[in-house]
Formats: sequence, C-alpha cells, structure tokens
Amino acid sequence: MGTHDGIADATLGEMLARAAGEELLRVRRESGLEGKELGNAGDAAAQQVLAAMLAEHRPDDAVLSEEAKDSAARLSADRVWIIDPLDGTREFSEGRADWAVHVALWEKGELTLGVVAIPGEDLVLSSATVAPAPEATEGATLTLAVSRSRPPAVTEPVRAALDAELTPMGSAGVKIAAVVRGQVDAYVHAGGQYEWDSAAPIAIARAAGLHTSRVDGTPLVYNGSDPYLPDLVVCRPALAPRILAAISDYTDGDS
Repeated sequence: MGTHDGIADATLGEMLARAAGEELLRVRRESGLEGKELGNAGDAAAQQVLAAMLAEHRPDDAVLSEEAKDSAARLSADRVWIIDPLDGTREFSEGRADWAVHVALWEKGELTLGVVAIPGEDLVLSSATVAPAPEATEGATLTLAVSRSRPPAVTEPVRAALDAELTPMGSAGVKIAAVVRGQVDAYVHAGGQYEWDSAAPIAIARAAGLHTSRVDGTPLVYNGSDPYLPDLVVCRPALAPRILAAISDYTDGDS
C-alpha cells in the first residue's frame, strides 16, 4: 500500500467510500423511487462514482466489483480494488441505516486496506486507523450477529454452543463492523457470499485484532478466479475455538 498521484491508498479508500455513500444518500433522498427500483438505482449510482474515481486516481489498478463485469486481467495484476458499491441493497431500499459501502485493496496475495462506510450512521471505518476491538464485558451474555432476512442454518448450533443471543442486522459489512465496534461478539455466515461482501470489513477486522477465517478454520483468500467466498467467521480470538468446534460438530452431524 502506498501513494500514487499524491494521494495515499488509505486516504483514497476513505474518499471512495465517503463519495459513494453520499451519492447513495442523495439517490434515496431525491430520486422519488422505492423498493427494488430504488435499490437498483443506488447500486448503479454508487458503482458509477467508484468506477470514475478509480479510473481517475488509480487507472493502472484492476477492479473487482459486484456491479461491473469481471475481467481475468485482475488475476495477473499486482493491485486489485475489491468493491461493493452497496452492501445491503434491501436495507437501503427500506430506508434503514444498516447498509454499507465496501472498498478494499488487495496487493500481491494479501488484503492491505479495507474501508467500510455506513452512511446511515455517518461512520467510516478503515483498517489504517481502526482501534483494537474492545474486550468482552465480564459475565455479559454473548451476542451473535445474524442476517435479518436469511439467517443460515449454522447459526443455531453456534448460538447454542455460546449460549448467545441473536442480533439481527442487514449488510455483511455492518455485521462485521458490529464485531469490530464491540456491539456483538461474533458473526458467522455459511449461506453464500462473494469476495466483495467481505473483503473490506475483513481487512478492518484483522487490523482490529479479531479472528477471521472460513467456517472450517482455513484462511479467507481473496482475488480468486471464482469470486464466490460463501462462508466466514469473525469473532474475538478467545471465542474462535468454541465457534469452530460448534460448526465442525454441526457439519459432521449433517454429513
């Protein structure tokens, strides 16, 4: 991660996330659209902002985006921006605040930057500046972030193993950010996602000192030829053995 055209990557990442977030708020405020039409308009508008800014400031870098055609050129590139212009389209279109903009930078095999904007809270989190995740409160009931619309089947065995309470919320970025911010203790997903759903928030979670992995405990790897990356675990490091064991017991019993 470095500086190009006088702007550091970390600074550009925040500029990108903020600009897309501001455009999304404008679309929601001014377009007069609702429901699926509003969501589609938001996806397109945020993609346009991010694509234009990356073309201006990082024309030589490759891009992997949910809202743009993929190119095999990124597989031989040293630098790839992995972006989700609007993570949580349903929440955005419903007027909620639990949606996000994801901007990540992958360099030579590793995520080196992640920025997540949560415009509904006027919040931007960056792996370059994030504070260590707060410690658990002694004796407090553990909490597990879960999808409000499509909770995966693995949620219940993990909840039971931790004797945890479920906290429904939208965007994957918002859920991972909630672990980073100490609002919940863990987020486990096994229902299908893509690299752009998790790259930026995972980079932030790692910088905050949290455990991040696939549900089988193996590392999350980005810029693969197939961007499908269907499962993840994000939690305080002390909880990881219990969570991974609960998932293993569940999947062993299911096979």
